[in-house]
Amino acid sequence: MRTEQEMMDLILTFARNDERVRAVILNGSRANPNAPRDFFQDFDIVFVVTDDAPFKQDRSWMRCFGDLMIVQVPEEMGYPVEESSTDIYVYLMQFTDGNRIDLTIHPLQRLSELGRDSLSVLLLDKDGIIEPFPPPHEGDYLPKPPTPRQFADCCNEFWWVSTYVAKGLWREEITYAKAMMEVCRAQLFAILRWYIGMRTDFQVNPGKEGKYYRKYLEPERWARLLATYADADPRRTWNALFAMADLFRDTAQVVAQRFGLTYPQEEDSKVSAFLLQVRALPRTATSLEG
Repeated sequence: MRTEQEMMDLILTFARNDERVRAVILNGSRANPNAPRDFFQDFDIVFVVTDDAPFKQDRSWMRCFGDLMIVQVPEEMGYPVEESSTDIYVYLMQFTDGNRIDLTIHPLQRLSELGRDSLSVLLLDKDGIIEPFPPPHEGDYLPKPPTPRQFADCCNEFWWVSTYVAKGLWREEITYAKAMMEVCRAQLFAILRWYIGMRTDFQVNPGKEGKYYRKYLEPERWARLLATYADADPRRTWNALFAMADLFRDTAQVVAQRFGLTYPQEEDSKVSAFLLQVRALPRTATSLEG
């Protein structure tokens, strides 16, 4: 597997030798001094180019970066494939040696629209056209305290969608129930993100999809989070749903108290009673009363 230095040399050599490429920016975890380092980290690269059309018309340039395993171009996804209305393209390239480059082609004429992500490092600027970036930091990725509306919406969505999980389990539609649980999980993750922010004075990045939650949650709360995951067994899925509800409730109440927000206890109590009622309902029932 090629090393980080080998990949960076390859990327910059390509950019220096191609007159169309005027600037190169590194984004993402490899620009983050606080991110754990491993060989699976992507190379998130932006090429600022004078002419983007040739990159779209002839894709052979991608082979300059290595033996491709699979490529994805989000702007061309969908069925039927429609011509993209944007000239900012992203080429996601996974190579057989394990390296991956996520390369954004950004036209020079749209330089004013170039994002100023806090995790950015200017690697090359042939013409001095990019305003210098400050040292990379996680400022754009830190949680912020919830507003009353955000908190209320999060709680409402969690308890609302949990009823879908219950109905799916009673109907023996396990795939539907599991899908709805992931909608609930998104709200649980939002609450946990605020909770971690509260415990760390909103100075740490909890990571995408909770990937650093283990580091910032108490061992007991982390164990309770793991208990919200279950296989396709209906009984264990019911247990996971109630574990999720308990963890959501306990954490949301702490967050509410800390920020002077109102936790919807009445909604919680009524929905929780409904979940228990549905769980006890025989499959032959013709009404909620049995």
